[in-house]
Amino acid sequence: MIRSFITVSSGTLASRLLGFVRDSIIAALLGAGPVADAFLVAFQLVNVVRRLLSEGGLNAALVPAWLRVREADGAIAAAAFAGRVLGTVSAALIAAAALIGLLMPLVITALAPGFAGSETLQLAVNNARLMLPYLAFAGPVTVLMALLNAQGRFALTAFSPLLFNIALIAVMAVLLGWRQDATGAALIMAATVGIAGLLQLSILVLRGGGIATPLRISSDGEMRGFLGKAVPGMIASSGPQLLMVAGAIIASSSPSAVSWLYFANRLVELPLGIVGVAMGTVLIPQLTRALRGDDSAATAYAESRGLELAVGLALPATLGLIVLAAPIVRMLFEHGAFTAGDTASTALALMWLALGLPAHVLVKALSPAFFAREDTLTPLMATLKGVAVAIVLGIVLGQLYGASGIAAAIALGAWSNAFNLVRKGAATFGFSIDEAARRRLPRIAVAAIAMAGCCGSGRGSCRRPPARKALRRP
Repeated sequence: MIRSFITVSSGTLASRLLGFVRDSIIAALLGAGPVADAFLVAFQLVNVVRRLLSEGGLNAALVPAWLRVREADGAIAAAAFAGRVLGTVSAALIAAAALIGLLMPLVITALAPGFAGSETLQLAVNNARLMLPYLAFAGPVTVLMALLNAQGRFALTAFSPLLFNIALIAVMAVLLGWRQDATGAALIMAATVGIAGLLQLSILVLRGGGIATPLRISSDGEMRGFLGKAVPGMIASSGPQLLMVAGAIIASSSPSAVSWLYFANRLVELPLGIVGVAMGTVLIPQLTRALRGDDSAATAYAESRGLELAVGLALPATLGLIVLAAPIVRMLFEHGAFTAGDTASTALALMWLALGLPAHVLVKALSPAFFAREDTLTPLMATLKGVAVAIVLGIVLGQLYGASGIAAAIALGAWSNAFNLVRKGAATFGFSIDEAARRRLPRIAVAAIAMAGCCGSGRGSCRRPPARKALRRP
């Protein structure tokens, strides 16, 4: 399990590091003004749909269902079931992309009501429509990745997302040399998003052919039952993204606040992606097999090691992001059009968002226990309650403290989600944590606190150097 976890985490780490390169270039090209806000709202729309499907959601429903069909009826029946899922999901995403394209002004207004009546709204609509082809590719990409995960083939699914960022970085590097104006650069980048999705789909089709045949669109009872579990699971697995969408809606009325929150959240997503994606990818098949075999020892082992790995990565990352927020943001993003003022605002938002990171990771570690039991409704309700908490508090704290107040509300929404999952899981089936985990978790906490102290003591060397005075010629 740990070997698979490391494989998935390594691929996610590589993808997120390339994502930092991508976002650093976006910051240099667009800064944090209206053009950047418009592009990032459109990009967030595509990103949320992608993660609704890919980061644990569809995987959570498809893996147990596919394993059940294969065990009961054999490999041919499992491939046919997968073909129906692939055809149905692909057709639904194509239809949804066409409908969203027609209604895009209303969609963007709902996502960013502060843009209404401004030129930023039309910029966002144009960017989002150019990105829409990606949604047609996201469905089959996600189904193929889930099927490969169910077979234990984690390497391909872990590293295929690299193609998405490589394509965008290549285009943005050309734009930097070309010195295109910000609006034109944003439109070109938006058009590249669909091409990047096609590259990812192509590699999965070439390497994963034959696992979903024949390709069909289906609406039978089995498919309706699968989708009835998949849709709640997709929403439940996208809690962090839905919280950010709620924050962006509230922040859209404040200039540059959407951009500050986006760039701060990108830093939180690095550890969250490494831990969270691996949790959903590796733990669900592991727990499903243990539960189907009625193996309580294997269940306790999987849950304990998963929790240790989650806390061992998330807690030091949280404290590190809080202590070193300003120098990290300055190093990554303060280039070109991204100013020192943007760095200060982004760093403050990052400190508050980082407080929610342990809660996000806890949700990712606990949700597989529900998904493996084919219970997607409980995580869905916990997610929706967390989003409601974030919206209510975001409206209040956003008025008082701006973008940092909205970031604090997002963190509190994440803790609400985690608390509800812990309470419900303990009441229904109980979480199995072995003696080794009980010994190690307090040690992890002590080590993380010691690390934060060391980072804090060395923070002075990371401060901005004083500006040099110009020398006068004699």
